[in-house]
Amino acid sequence: MNVKRLVKHAQKGNKEALLQLILADQDAYYRLAYKYMGNEHDAMDAMEDMIVTLYEKLEQLQKSESFYSWSKTILVNRCKALLRTRERFLPLEGEPETSIAALADDNPYRQTESEMDMQVLLSHLNQRQREAIELRYVHDLPYQTIADMTGVPVGTTKSRISQGLHKLKAMIGGDRYDNDRGEIKGTQTSLEYDAGSV
Repeated sequence: MNVKRLVKHAQKGNKEALLQLILADQDAYYRLAYKYMGNEHDAMDAMEDMIVTLYEKLEQLQKSESFYSWSKTILVNRCKALLRTRERFLPLEGEPETSIAALADDNPYRQTESEMDMQVLLSHLNQRQREAIELRYVHDLPYQTIADMTGVPVGTTKSRISQGLHKLKAMIGGDRYDNDRGEIKGTQTSLEYDAGSV
């Protein structure tokens, strides 16, 4: 798929080209929207809003190769706007808010046990650190895209991720490790010991 060519066609009003671009990465869009919105219905609403915004503002995109990071930034902004609207219209007390995702047992985006454990760990971080870490490591977005999405410099994004990771390591006993490969400080493997004694 030639992203540049499709973006150029879409900027000239070709709706089919825009649809091809979106469908090529639809799972990533959905996962990102679902992460923010927490249920299938609201995630789909956010994606629909993103598509409308893309159609209206696509001619403003200067670099065709930036389409996916730009469109995901728009999606995150739409999610945040919908969440702000939702906060203004909270359900009445005692009225349960049931999500469609909770009702659908075959939802492929439901959390596995290990993902739930990670969510528990991430809940100990502040909201900004948690958001940056999830965008980087769950959604595999580059630092610049995360910075654009959150409206902060790249350095701040990297700092939030670094501080969050240090907190996570401390919580799981990661300070015992010398590096990210899981080698424990102060111990030598028998191979290292044999090599050192020769």
